[in-house]
Amino acid sequence: MILKKKGLAGKLKELFKLGKNDGAFFEDLEEILIEGDIGVDTSVRLVEELKERIRRDKLKNNSDFLDALKDLLMSCLKIEPLLPEPDKLNLFLILGVNGVGKTTTIAKLAYYYRKNGIIRSILLSAGDTFRAAAIDQLVLWGKRLKLPVVRQSPGADPGAVIFDSITSARAKGAELVLVDTAGRLHNKAHLVRELVKIDKVVTSRIGGGNYKKILVLDATTGQNAMRQAEVFHEAVGVDSIILAKYDSTARGGIVITISKNLGLPFSFMGIGEKLDSIQLFDKDSYLESLIGRQ
Repeated sequence: MILKKKGLAGKLKELFKLGKNDGAFFEDLEEILIEGDIGVDTSVRLVEELKERIRRDKLKNNSDFLDALKDLLMSCLKIEPLLPEPDKLNLFLILGVNGVGKTTTIAKLAYYYRKNGIIRSILLSAGDTFRAAAIDQLVLWGKRLKLPVVRQSPGADPGAVIFDSITSARAKGAELVLVDTAGRLHNKAHLVRELVKIDKVVTSRIGGGNYKKILVLDATTGQNAMRQAEVFHEAVGVDSIILAKYDSTARGGIVITISKNLGLPFSFMGIGEKLDSIQLFDKDSYLESLIGRQ
């Protein structure tokens, strides 16, 4: 295998510079894709489809090969906007394991929606009652953004917090409730069961509102992100994914596997720690970075 110390983008860039359409080229490509967290089955299929595209279209140079690979990756990737619906109570339940940045992502979403004039009346809900620090962090974000925060004492029933949040949102005329949740480790079955209970509370109270379950994944975690997506999707049905901690050097290949295998769309990517360091998930920009052309 070549280029052991480079990331996915660097390895692909170097490999396609060679421009050799032979067995070794395709073996190296397959290995690079697998090491880049695109997954064995998906990588094998992509390489076979690329071979067929090269034969069918009589592609001759490395630039054409790379364009063809990008097209194939594009067909695997599902992107959908995540927007509150007008004239409805919207509730976005923010999910994810410890350390992915759920609370910060909530603040970024609130800032994004308000700054861009999408929605202004927003309420934050401190549904992570397992950690006092999580409640405190959300309260600080609420003060900074001048947004109300519904909370209870640490150890309280998160379902009760969310129940109160929906009641408060209706009383205040809020259009969007952003709910923080505990960092439920994907190997803890009892925590997943509690998440199911929360889902039932929201479903019973939201009525004709717009309820979305948003999973935050850390771009640097590789194949662990796939398992997290599987577990949360099986538990409550994920509607959209936000990729946190992403930059051009991150192990972002897992996005392809999740999108293709689970059919889940990506909506935003977090690209830094500041409030405004969140952007719509741009398919073309992401793929250009992934294949080393940006």
